Amino acid sequence: MDDQHSIRLGQGGPDLAALVEAVSATRMHATVRELASDRYAGRRVGSPGGRAAASWLAARLGELGAQVQLSEFDVAGVRELYATPVLEWSGAGRTRHLEHRRDFVEHLASAELPHPRTALLTKVPETDLVTGPETGPETGLRGRWVLADATTWGRACELAEAQGAAGVLTVRGTDTDGWMPKMIAGPPARAVPVIAVRPEAHRHLGEALDNGPVQVTGSMPLRQIATRGRNIYARFPRTETGGHRRGDDGSVGGNARLRVLLSAHYDGVGDDPDQRLPAAADNASGVAAVLEAARVLTAARRGALELTVAFLDAEEAGAWGSAHHAPTLPPDTLVINLDGAAQLHEAAAVEAGGPAHALLATLDQAARLTGVPLKAGAMASDNRRYAAAGLASIGVGMGMPGYQTPAETPDRIESDTLVAAARLLVATVMLLSA
Repeated sequence: MDDQHSIRLGQGGPDLAALVEAVSATRMHATVRELASDRYAGRRVGSPGGRAAASWLAARLGELGAQVQLSEFDVAGVRELYATPVLEWSGAGRTRHLEHRRDFVEHLASAELPHPRTALLTKVPETDLVTGPETGPETGLRGRWVLADATTWGRACELAEAQGAAGVLTVRGTDTDGWMPKMIAGPPARAVPVIAVRPEAHRHLGEALDNGPVQVTGSMPLRQIATRGRNIYARFPRTETGGHRRGDDGSVGGNARLRVLLSAHYDGVGDDPDQRLPAAADNASGVAAVLEAARVLTAARRGALELTVAFLDAEEAGAWGSAHHAPTLPPDTLVINLDGAAQLHEAAAVEAGGPAHALLATLDQAARLTGVPLKAGAMASDNRRYAAAGLASIGVGMGMPGYQTPAETPDRIESDTLVAAARLLVATVMLLSA
């Protein structure tokens, strides 16, 4: 770490140590609190809150002196929960009301069931679960809710669809805080309602059914919609040092132009009808760090480097924003995507794709200079869309406490992690421009 204070990037260039020290945790926390506030309602793609967040971010980038462009695109198959689902069951003289997102949650393959449906619960006979694709004879599923486990729910759905069952109850785990995270992109819908139940509640249903009849009432007001996403692109003015001349090929001072894109998705999964999902970690934290890095870099001489920022929409719906953006970029663009900068434990997760060997080496050097530990790890985010388009792309993640639940609040975003993320981005860009 001491060595960074002697590093200077180019003749007359700024001191890297001074730049990374200019990163402000206070500003980044303010950005997180803003994006996680009620006015943006979880920032789901196509929602009024999502569009308002895009406008706010575009204004912030404009204040930094960037040329800002908004780009819209179509998004299909977004799951929209338009009312709070119901799930309750009764047996042995007792009725239990289950709590949405604590005890049960929408299964993304569920058919729409707008109003509560009451029916007896049953299990699929083991012999029917292990047979081939033929449904076989009737097994008493008609008009009933069907209890299935995580490994057999697909076959149970086939039988339920063939025999006219009321719906299927399967099992799904919770996070460490006891929440069942929300998602809005998934497989094609089945022809029957499917509700996912937490393991303890699923076990209690099975035990009650073994001891007598159980009646279930459930609804799943979940539909698929088509909407419009909105990306925000910002191009920052070049800061060439004196005496350099731009060539006809875009080169400066005899060196080829270098293009770097910093990206982060700003959308969330959106609020539930009666519950806030602030989306502070995923990915207001990443947006805050990219915005702060861009602010610091505007004060730096970047030579031949062309810096752009993309705040992307519809990542939660299937990375539609980056899929829309990636094909439009010059093939030599270097991409660093930040998906989460909220809770750095042992190391930041890094995934490289495309021709990213040199970019990865520079990121590693920047990490050593700024004291940010790195490790190889899967980053299933927008970076993969850029890599699939043939671009050198790196995805970085630094933790998401409360991921896609009501517990994903601004107070859980660590200042040290925000600072580490922004410093890593600043150092990487400046080393690339050296």
